[in-house]
Amino acid sequence: MAGHSKWANIKRRKGAVDARRGKIFTRLTKEIIVAARIGGGDPGGNPRLRAAIAAAKSENMPKDKIERAIKKGTGEIEGENYEEIRYEGYGPGGVAVIVECMSDNRNRTVSEVRHAFSKSGGNLGESGCVGWMFDRKGSITVPADSIDEESLMDKAIEAGAEDVVAEGDAFQVLTDPDEFETVREALEQAGVTISEAAVTMIPKNTVEVTDEKVAKQILRLLEVLEDNDDVQSVHANFDIPDEIMEKVA
Repeated sequence: MAGHSKWANIKRRKGAVDARRGKIFTRLTKEIIVAARIGGGDPGGNPRLRAAIAAAKSENMPKDKIERAIKKGTGEIEGENYEEIRYEGYGPGGVAVIVECMSDNRNRTVSEVRHAFSKSGGNLGESGCVGWMFDRKGSITVPADSIDEESLMDKAIEAGAEDVVAEGDAFQVLTDPDEFETVREALEQAGVTISEAAVTMIPKNTVEVTDEKVAKQILRLLEVLEDNDDVQSVHANFDIPDEIMEKVA
């Protein structure tokens, strides 16, 4: 996770994580629609919807937009029929990449994702080709300057978290996916500052990338994928040393 986390931290400092608010809202809206369609429109009985609403509120998404997305998901009003699709492949340097999408046009999405891999020197693979290299975990990011590690560890473990990992200027609280929402709510109630929270894919092992050209290709692939409107999230198992990351990012 180290490399991908470093990239996320650099983008966060530059203010470049989904810089356009419209793109953020589009992704959040899709997640709310799909969560409501699958589990119903009551967040009290739908943990995925509850987490999606919490994420939307953290981005200051207007209440009326959230409510409209829920109604689209439950069918109360007409809305898009988004399909969840996951693509897997290898990027430059043999880095494993998982791309999670929500799309109303599977043919368009696979064509664009395949093009992104090919243009970067990677290859889109078959379903399952790299998925076994990752574990699905709840991930809660806490700014390192807001709390000391020991105190966060005590609060997180008591809430049901599995581990706390130092990642540059932040701590990453890891949970079982089923315990994610419970841990997040417990930390919030304990006054812990949370900058990001999501269920994500954590690599079991990483591929160290020390070649600047390959590093640039990997980061360019991530940028292209993350800029695609059909892409919800991208996960990769690269580890680029700090000195090279700072040069190429």
